[in-house]
Amino acid sequence: MTTGMTKWLAAGLLLGVMASPLARAAETASGTLVGTDGAQVGTVTVTNTPRGVLLRVNARTLSPGWHGMHFHEKGSCEAPKFTSAGPHVHTTTPVVHGLLNEQANDNGDLPNLFVGPDGQATVELYSTLVSLKPGGTRPALLNNGGAALVIHAHPDDYTTQPIGGSGDRVACAVLKAGS
Repeated sequence: MTTGMTKWLAAGLLLGVMASPLARAAETASGTLVGTDGAQVGTVTVTNTPRGVLLRVNARTLSPGWHGMHFHEKGSCEAPKFTSAGPHVHTTTPVVHGLLNEQANDNGDLPNLFVGPDGQATVELYSTLVSLKPGGTRPALLNNGGAALVIHAHPDDYTTQPIGGSGDRVACAVLKAGS
């Protein structure tokens, strides 16, 4: 193969990779976690995937131990109680909570977050229950004014109604479209 043909082949491959869906930046949303006093206590990033979302949480100054964590239906985090975030994201009523409940239809359900003795937590997890943007069968976090990620005071037992016994809301992040 000549040098000229090699350059054209390389340029064509590069353009093909740049145009492929895999080369495009992932669609993301992010937010700043705030505590009940309104101070920043971490960050949240949600990345759209073909069959759900990938959630990354970095938190600090939370009480050590397990904490329930859920997607809530409104993009609002008014301290100190964060009730402005509304209930969990859902598509069906009545909402049945619990990852261990056979009748569950609560799309906002997530696994618990573990906070270490130093008050810090870092986790990356995957949810097939929601999407980032509208267009599929799962509720979209960035639809109708957005959503929030809420961290609760106690662990979610994955069965008790309506929030798994996870108690008060202790941290909240409004999810906003990012790049």
